[in-house]
Amino acid sequence: MNAWLVLAAINGFLAVAFGAFAAHGLQGRIEAHALAIFETAARYHMYHALAMGLAALCQRGAAATAAQWAAGFFLAGIVLFSGSLYLLALTAFRPLAFVTPIGGLAFLMGWAALAWTATRLGT
Repeated sequence: MNAWLVLAAINGFLAVAFGAFAAHGLQGRIEAHALAIFETAARYHMYHALAMGLAALCQRGAAATAAQWAAGFFLAGIVLFSGSLYLLALTAFRPLAFVTPIGGLAFLMGWAALAWTATRLGT
C-alpha cells in the first residue's frame, strides 16, 4: 500500500467536500470576502492533493526519498495553508493569518522537492 497515495485521495475527497460545502452551505451565511477565502483554501487543497498523488506515484528507485519529502511538504501545506484559511473564513480569528504563509512555504518546498524527484527518476 502506498500511504501517500491514500492520503492524496482522502485529501482530494475532502477538497471536493469542502468546496461543495462552500458553494451550498456557506453561501449567504458568511460574508463574501470570507467565502472567497474559503474557496481559495479549497482550490489550493485540491491542487496539492493532486500534487501529493503525483509525488506518491514517483516513489521508486533513487527518487523515492525525494518524492516522500515532496508529499510530506504538500500535506504540511494543506494543513497549514488551507487549514488556516478554512478556519479564518469560518471564525474570523485573525491570528490564523500568520500561519498561512508557512503553509505557502511548505507548498513551495513540496514543488522544489518534486522537481528534485523528477531529476532522480530513472537513475
